[in-house]
Amino acid sequence: MYQVKRISHSEFVPIRRLNYHVRCWGEAGPHKTPLVLLHGWMDVAASFQFVVDALSEDHFIIAPDWRGFGLTPSGGADAFWFPDYLADLDALLDHFAPGQSVNLVGHSMGANVAMIYAGVRPGRTRRLVNLEGFGLPATRAEQAPGRYTQWLDGVKQFNSGALQLKTYDSLEAVAQRLIKTNARLGTDKAHWLAAHWSAELAPGQWSILGEAAHKIANAQLYRVDEMLAIQRCITAPTLMVEAAEDTIALLWRGQYTRAEHHERLKSVAQLERVELPNCGHMLHHDQPQAVAELLERFML
Repeated sequence: MYQVKRISHSEFVPIRRLNYHVRCWGEAGPHKTPLVLLHGWMDVAASFQFVVDALSEDHFIIAPDWRGFGLTPSGGADAFWFPDYLADLDALLDHFAPGQSVNLVGHSMGANVAMIYAGVRPGRTRRLVNLEGFGLPATRAEQAPGRYTQWLDGVKQFNSGALQLKTYDSLEAVAQRLIKTNARLGTDKAHWLAAHWSAELAPGQWSILGEAAHKIANAQLYRVDEMLAIQRCITAPTLMVEAAEDTIALLWRGQYTRAEHHERLKSVAQLERVELPNCGHMLHHDQPQAVAELLERFML
């Protein structure tokens, strides 16, 4: 089992009618800029433990489980809307860092939240780090009718009980599922993550701590022009960290490319881009020491 070096503690904070779970490391201090870590889709805040352990300095770190993930409830939602993540983050920062700017770090979906938040609340972001957050392929207005139909069908599936996440017969099976997804993940880390990524909600039945409704396609199309307008409002120095493995190509198979992503990044005024070797999309698991060193160098 992976041996944790920095112990976290959990706080449950009433945010927007949800009892939000937030994992914290270190203590707040007058000379500490809070470091906020935002996890990706179907992940949990504990996913950052390996990077936290690799940090050389003592930081005050805040990492929420997004609504409907980990130990944060969904509030009975049968669908999830991206703007809610922004409002949740806004309320969490008001609670943990009132009147302060923060160092904002996001992975994947969490990085997309961070990029938008830094554009619409530029005064709250001191430094911005995007770990493998690429956005989505461009869309056309003609796709809207089909997308709404897809969303309606997904909501109906969820409410009928037809849309569910797979369960596993043991914690070992969950760990093997994580390794199957990321072959670079060591067994020690996989077993540690499995215990935070899932729970035995029925005897012999381990369930992923994520709502199945997250799998429903969003009813709203992804508008690149809107995202570029938001990114042009980012004032914080921004670090884009990409894996050497081209995960955009693996995921979108030509519908969206790394070259398109790099073109979009030109709308960010103060941008540095770094590519990490020997890692994939879960670069904070594959190369936690390298990620930690980049974060601390960039946050100085």
